[in-house]
Amino acid sequence: MGLTYARIKDKPKKLLALTGLTRTEFDDLLAAFTIVSQPDPAVTQQGHLRQRKAGGGRKATLQLAEDRLLFILVYLKTYPLQEIMAELFDLDVSNVNEWIHRLLPLVRDALDELGVLPERDAQAVAAAQTQRPTGQTVILDGTERRRQRPKNPEKQVLHYSGKKKAHTDKNLVITERKTTRVTYLSQTYPGIAHDKKIADHEQIHYMPKTTLYQDTGFQGYQPADVRVRQPKKKPRGRELTAKQKQRNQSLARVHVRVEHSLCGVKRCRSTKDVLRNTREGVSDLFIVNACGLHNLRVDYRAQPLRY
Repeated sequence: MGLTYARIKDKPKKLLALTGLTRTEFDDLLAAFTIVSQPDPAVTQQGHLRQRKAGGGRKATLQLAEDRLLFILVYLKTYPLQEIMAELFDLDVSNVNEWIHRLLPLVRDALDELGVLPERDAQAVAAAQTQRPTGQTVILDGTERRRQRPKNPEKQVLHYSGKKKAHTDKNLVITERKTTRVTYLSQTYPGIAHDKKIADHEQIHYMPKTTLYQDTGFQGYQPADVRVRQPKKKPRGRELTAKQKQRNQSLARVHVRVEHSLCGVKRCRSTKDVLRNTREGVSDLFIVNACGLHNLRVDYRAQPLRY
């Protein structure tokens, strides 16, 4: 018998280890997942009009919504080989691949239903900030995720990151200073792209009087009506003054909060391990789902505000 939610829902440590969520978080996500995964009885999964009544044919192994959600959360959290997923859930490997690509968009839609997805539209960031009491002081940073070396020579050049000395995908994130919640996630770019060029291309709109912390990778990035806090770069051939070093240290204490946020996002090993599933769009689905799950945990496990 394969792994099911009924077997582990009363084992909180095991549920947390396999999915990254507590039972309360899982159950609330399940309610939204059930809503967004309701099929259209007149259309097949491939989008064609049905020729026979819905419900005919062989029954799926993952019949229950909770087992389907468990399946995809285990995949996102632990990122095992598909052969291992097949053994865990008593499926054929071909069925594992089909379920993964069917369920990834549904998890994104369920997280959106709960209101925990980060904003993807750069023009709407300001509106998202106004809805959050802690949204006026934010931190901007880039994050890279390793991927398998592309076989296409042109893609090899695009995805090679000199910073990581590996082939990567890259995103920008904006997180709230006080809560570490991911407010904004950029589109996914190849690893060769520079942080500041991505920020310029995205054209992010901030709420007026926003305080924006950023590192030296965004040198020269100065959005209108935004207070930028950035460390002072060491001049060539000279040293920083003691006062400048002290200021850089105080800024670093704040900027490290975005690293805490990214650490929470990368609890999903699908965004930490080398990307194996290189089908178009999957890398972006991995990171947006991981950010949504991080925000879900932040909202449910809110700690007293620091700093």
